Amino acid sequence: MTKYRDFDAANYLKDDETIAHYLADAAAEDDPDAFLEALGDVARARGISEISRETGLARTNLYRVLAPGANPSYHTLRKVMNALGVSLTALVKTKREPTPQG
Repeated sequence: MTKYRDFDAANYLKDDETIAHYLADAAAEDDPDAFLEALGDVARARGISEISRETGLARTNLYRVLAPGANPSYHTLRKVMNALGVSLTALVKTKREPTPQG
């Protein structure tokens, strides 16, 4: 029987461009847990201990606020994102063309 290891996105988040695309894709999802999980993956890729030091959050709290179902404050998300070297950007959504009725 073939054994597979669990996929860990943190193993593939090696450069800033990949991280930016990964977070942007997660932020585009309707599920808020997708973005929290992505932030957690990036934090693990960059080193939880380092992010913990930079944010002033204990490692256990960092894992907790980036877990699915968590509801971290905006202030906490900003701290984590600053420590990760990323920011959010708002874009205007493109309008869909109306579909013909008929």
